[in-house]
Amino acid sequence: MNIFVCIKQVPSTNKVQVDEKTGVLKRDGIASKMNPYDLYALETALRLKAEHGGTVTVGTMGPPQAQAVVKEAYMMGADDGYVFSDRRLGGADVLATSYTLSQAIRSVGDFDLILCGKQTTDGDTAQVGPAIAEHLGIPHAAWVSKLTLSGDGVDAEQQLQDVIETVHMPFPCLVTVEQDIHVPRLPSLKVAREIGDKPVHIQGLDTFLDTDPSHYGLTGSPTQVERIFPPANDTEHEIWEGEGSADKLHDILKKWKFM
Repeated sequence: MNIFVCIKQVPSTNKVQVDEKTGVLKRDGIASKMNPYDLYALETALRLKAEHGGTVTVGTMGPPQAQAVVKEAYMMGADDGYVFSDRRLGGADVLATSYTLSQAIRSVGDFDLILCGKQTTDGDTAQVGPAIAEHLGIPHAAWVSKLTLSGDGVDAEQQLQDVIETVHMPFPCLVTVEQDIHVPRLPSLKVAREIGDKPVHIQGLDTFLDTDPSHYGLTGSPTQVERIFPPANDTEHEIWEGEGSADKLHDILKKWKFM
């Protein structure tokens, strides 16, 4: 079974500036890490490989320095890794990002199962995974907390709002996993020594089946940021002492129509 895992390099701090003109995060000079939710997807892939055989390939869309998260995936046990890097891909919204990744995955090869974390900590849309599946025309399931192979596909247990639903999907399919599916392993120094300086493949737009640049990046994004700014820091506070504090609080809450 061939598995592809979508990973992403995200800022390791929440103190990130945003370009006011484009609405894109300014990542230069910011310490980065692998998106925490992607670790659960990678761990799921590695466990399926250990139980049933096959390969685990990881891929990320980003600048060349995103090789760091691919190398981290190597140290956890991934077999192969790609960075899809091209200036023409920058500034993409959810639709353009998911289309880019669908084209990137197609350019790498055929996969039985595509795994994603449920969301990223910098975007938080939780939409890219299912959108990739829609572009690829394959079945998908989100919020999955348990995944098992079954015949010609997988059984996925989804944590929906009020119920737990189990669905069967034939291969190829895509699954986004919840963080309670497995505990991710740590990168292994032993594995790092064994693989040495294992290469990371870097591919650009010209390797895709669709090479029309108008379908990618800011140009291919139907949603644009009109204005972005930091919230005003206008927090005020009062300290009340002695009797009558409860009555004063009651009057203020009533004035603000909170009660």
